[in-house]
Amino acid sequence: MNRILTGLTLLILSITLVAFAPFKKKPVTVYLIGDSTVADYTGDYDDKDYMTTRYPIAGWGQVFQPFMRPDSLAKIKHLIKADSVVVADKARGGRSTRTFFEEGRWAEVYKSLQKNDLVMIQFGHNDAAENKPERYTNVTAYKEYLRLYVKQTREKGAIPILLTPVNRNYPWKDGKLSNVHGEYPQAVKDVARELNVLLIDLTQLSIDGFTAKGEEYVTNNYFMNLPAGKYTAYPEGQKDNTHFQPEGARAVAQLVFQGMQNLQVNGAARK
Repeated sequence: MNRILTGLTLLILSITLVAFAPFKKKPVTVYLIGDSTVADYTGDYDDKDYMTTRYPIAGWGQVFQPFMRPDSLAKIKHLIKADSVVVADKARGGRSTRTFFEEGRWAEVYKSLQKNDLVMIQFGHNDAAENKPERYTNVTAYKEYLRLYVKQTREKGAIPILLTPVNRNYPWKDGKLSNVHGEYPQAVKDVARELNVLLIDLTQLSIDGFTAKGEEYVTNNYFMNLPAGKYTAYPEGQKDNTHFQPEGARAVAQLVFQGMQNLQVNGAARK
């Protein structure tokens, strides 16, 4: 009899523990789509050893996962209700809004999207490349592809976030950096307003952030301006004011995370 009672007590206790166990929500995936300034060059990016063939180049998406730690998620709970986040960086160097779609890269993301996932969309560098017709996308078409990404994201019950393109390290004048992307940042804002999409003005955030650091510091520490003989992948050095070193990538990722914190979410922005 005592054995039966003991067994019954243990059963009741186990049921009680299960009933009051904290419910762990399904992880949310944050998809990043964009160009080389967003891309993650580690892992299987091009089936080459990152440290010997690409380091120190880094897109801001490459260093974004640490900003999605549980303690940080409390700061963006208006966007993400889950206990954990997986960052899926699908950005690729050299892609515009058009070529990212034409190559089937968007189809891969769309197929995987789940309700309440986030899709962060940052293009513009390659869309504006008139001298490279294989990637060039004029402003009118650029807006159309942004609309497509937004609408199809919403079809899956996921949340789109548009980002204006991160600025390059020019032009500087009198210690201040200016917009280098012409009409493209405004085009992103136009689509965001038209479709009531969440928007992070990364163009302006990066202009302000880089200006605060100063041209010399940003040039030497944020962008891929490398001395000869320092890195295996760049034995002759490099002058590159578009792509980031790890410190620059982290600085931009921080700006994106700050932008997420400041977003005002309403019901319409999710639909």
